[in-house]
Amino acid sequence: MSSLNVAVPDIARQTGATSTDLSWIIDAYSLVFASLLLPAGALGDRFGRRRMLLAGLAIFGVASLVAMTVSDPTHLIMLRGVMGLGAALVMPATLSTITSTFPPDKRTTAVSVWAGVAGGSAIFGLLASGVVLEIWSWRSVFGINVVLAVIALIATLRVVPESADEHAPALDVGGVLLSVAGLVTLVYSIIEAPTAGWLSGRTVGGIIGGMAVLALFIGYELRQHAPMLDPRVFTRRGLSAGSLSIFVQFFAFFGFVFIILQYLQFVRGDSALMSAVSMLPMAAVMMPAARLSPVLVARAGSRVVCVGGLVLVAAGLTVLAQLDSGTSYWWFAAGLIPLGVGMGTAMTPATSSITGALPSAQQGVASAINDLSREVGGALGIAVLGSLMTQGYRSHLDLPGIPPDIAQRARDSFAAASRAGGDIAARADDAFISGLHLALITGACAVLVVAIVVAVMIPTRTTPSAVGPIPDTAPRHS
Repeated sequence: MSSLNVAVPDIARQTGATSTDLSWIIDAYSLVFASLLLPAGALGDRFGRRRMLLAGLAIFGVASLVAMTVSDPTHLIMLRGVMGLGAALVMPATLSTITSTFPPDKRTTAVSVWAGVAGGSAIFGLLASGVVLEIWSWRSVFGINVVLAVIALIATLRVVPESADEHAPALDVGGVLLSVAGLVTLVYSIIEAPTAGWLSGRTVGGIIGGMAVLALFIGYELRQHAPMLDPRVFTRRGLSAGSLSIFVQFFAFFGFVFIILQYLQFVRGDSALMSAVSMLPMAAVMMPAARLSPVLVARAGSRVVCVGGLVLVAAGLTVLAQLDSGTSYWWFAAGLIPLGVGMGTAMTPATSSITGALPSAQQGVASAINDLSREVGGALGIAVLGSLMTQGYRSHLDLPGIPPDIAQRARDSFAAASRAGGDIAARADDAFISGLHLALITGACAVLVVAIVVAVMIPTRTTPSAVGPIPDTAPRHS
């Protein structure tokens, strides 16, 4: 998801993709991924998590291989959607396999490894893409997907055990249809909001419609004997707090990455590779922090660690919101470090709170809830923070004496304004910095608000032995 952002300029040049095409090449993946996570998790619980993992990796790898051969934006958008299908089968299976096979005393440590890789891989994805783009075209980004999918398939066949609930009920088809319809409508409306306008009838109607369908989904699931997702699980404060924490972490993270890559490449003039290298301090601290998180949870409790991590994320965003065109790289790194440490420490207790709230037979659904929080948070972060950045840019871009058609193109596209050079590019840089300040400060405020809510909701102390599955107490029909 993050790595393809680096290749967007190359895709535009070689395929003739419009701005709308480019947005959907990025977002088609998130739309399908987020919408299918819940049913994919339920399929893994019923038919086998290893089986779903293998199927998802195969779909993801084949779609990436085909994407290397196309040159039409429409076909690329369709293939990105197929990759989202494969990813939806993969992600719940990874975490649910870990939580269902590791014993309770090892589970939090195992989850911390998963969380560190899940967060750090976004930065390493940028680096890998930057490296291959130096020597090949945008197709090389999909080539990385193929190689990783093949390696993961071989490793899964060799070492991953099968796990499933042999007494799992039949698939809840009505729940699947309602959840997919609601999430597709809601996430599509969020993704399109910056283009259509947040207050447009299409956006408001789509968001209300999506929420209405999800409300129907909740009502439907409450009446089912064996629901795909029992809405009563959200009365468990640990699960709700963990979901909210994951949501806001990736709201801030993906919104930040979307904005900061433009800052590095257009304002600072860095190459794709140098932009990725600039982000490495964040990954360098995120993964060790995730490994340390279980120790901190054992000593201080989940509430302190999760809330402390969120406060560090907000602090990092606040530091990064002070960037301008002449800021030293050391100031940039000073913002990346608390952001990485905060995410690394907060992800593990949040994820453990989610997976620990459901029994072993429902770990695929628990993993899907975690991944859904992450993906919807990320999509919303790109849409909201990206929209705020664009709003700040356009409202601060003043081009006196410039022909109206050129000025309009500059307002429509920061990339076009940067390529214009001279006074237009300098003014565009200043306007972009204003938009960056607005977006990142807003992100920091959102994280702080959620930190307060999580401090109230999350259990006072959760030790590693207490984060494993708890008995399923949902009411059953006779």
